[in-house]
Amino acid sequence: MHVAGAIEFSIIEHSAERVVADMPVKAGILNPFGIAHAGAILWLADVCATVLAHGNSEFTAGGAGFPLGISLNASFLGNQKDGIFRAVSVFVKRGRHLSVVRTTVTGESGRLIADVTTSHVPAQSSPAERT
Repeated sequence: MHVAGAIEFSIIEHSAERVVADMPVKAGILNPFGIAHAGAILWLADVCATVLAHGNSEFTAGGAGFPLGISLNASFLGNQKDGIFRAVSVFVKRGRHLSVVRTTVTGESGRLIADVTTSHVPAQSSPAERT
């Protein structure tokens, strides 16, 4: 069995306090029941949280300081088969060694789709440098 999909989204706001992104619900993220796959929703939330935890600096491949996710808790409360999902990430705790981010994903009419909390620590080095 071969399965293919396509996830895309746009960050529409990025500040030191929050990140907001929109993701269209289209064929590439639908599950066999015709609604958005939970993994696509979670991916959107995780990327937004990571961008917030990283701050305003540029991402560099394998760079020290990249916010590694060490914990993720997600509650899926709804779903939809078309339209737009909006993810909003804000800090619960912003620290030098540990940051905790809450991301809410909403759908049409502001309906809550997912509530996701992630914890991040800064990477010390790339995995290749540790071997």
